[in-house]
Amino acid sequence: MPGYAGDKADYLKRLRRIEGQVRGIQRMVDDDTYCIDVLTQISAVTKALQAVSLGLLEDHIGHCVVDAARESDAAAEAKVSEASAAIARLVRS
Repeated sequence: MPGYAGDKADYLKRLRRIEGQVRGIQRMVDDDTYCIDVLTQISAVTKALQAVSLGLLEDHIGHCVVDAARESDAAAEAKVSEASAAIARLVRS
């Protein structure tokens, strides 16, 4: 079971809100809205996605990594490496 299982409904709600924001940005472009206004909305969506990412990462560490640490040192090392790679991808994006 994924680490975010307990918060799944909240994540889905947030992602649906983000989806609506993206549709709003599409309408803004379609309606030839001023560039800075479009960029402001893109920034808001980016921040919202980052918040979801950080929440998922926190859940992953608190659940999946902790469970792996209880299992064995090798399993813990694998999950920590996996989390580190995910953090690196988030930082680069």
